[in-house]
Amino acid sequence: MEIAKSNIVRSNAGRDKGKLFFVLAVEGEYLLLADGKSRKVEAPKRKKRRHVLFVEDSDTRLAEKIKSDEKITNSELRRTLAVYREEKIPDQEG
Repeated sequence: MEIAKSNIVRSNAGRDKGKLFFVLAVEGEYLLLADGKSRKVEAPKRKKRRHVLFVEDSDTRLAEKIKSDEKITNSELRRTLAVYREEKIPDQEG
């Protein structure tokens, strides 16, 4: 699937390998990524498409804000990604 603005992706290369990010913008073969913690909205990470894996096409209120270029906050990113992790990737204790 083609990675688009407001998708959730997982880094599969670099020091941020394994982390989840929202795609804030698409610039040719590059994506601008932010998670609200290590990469803020004000300074998103510029990463090549081939270095990330598509995870989900988010349909949250935050995704709608990203698509319509409304102002988003770092806390919104953190909160939404935390909820996603809780729902989709439960702790593997046992």
